[in-house]
Amino acid sequence: MLDMRARWTGSDIARITIAPIYVIAGVLHLAHPGPFVSVTPPGVPYPGLVILLTGVAELAGAIGLFIPRTRYLAGIMLALYALCVYPANILQAVHDLGTGHGLGWAYHYPRLFAQPFICWWALTAGRVVGSIRLGS
Repeated sequence: MLDMRARWTGSDIARITIAPIYVIAGVLHLAHPGPFVSVTPPGVPYPGLVILLTGVAELAGAIGLFIPRTRYLAGIMLALYALCVYPANILQAVHDLGTGHGLGWAYHYPRLFAQPFICWWALTAGRVVGSIRLGS
């Protein structure tokens, strides 16, 4: 019997798990930009346009992970994207926790501390960093 586990790498698993998250985020940025515009740092010009472009970037990155020719670049760009939106995540946490409105610690605490993992996850999905081979 053929053992399919031997064909899957950590990169494959990272790709099929992170891509749907970026697709959902991208669709939300495009369909419901208001919440994202509201947490865009004040110094960002044209926040509505920036949110639109970030939604497109998330979708393009998720798709790019499945195209071997663009996989590496998509992994780098999604990791950089996660790094660049971190100030907005902090701003949202400060706002929500400071006003008592919006999402609470149960959302923000794991989200803020997960950011380095999300960067690594994207880099692994893009085969930028090494991945382990599953199975024997």
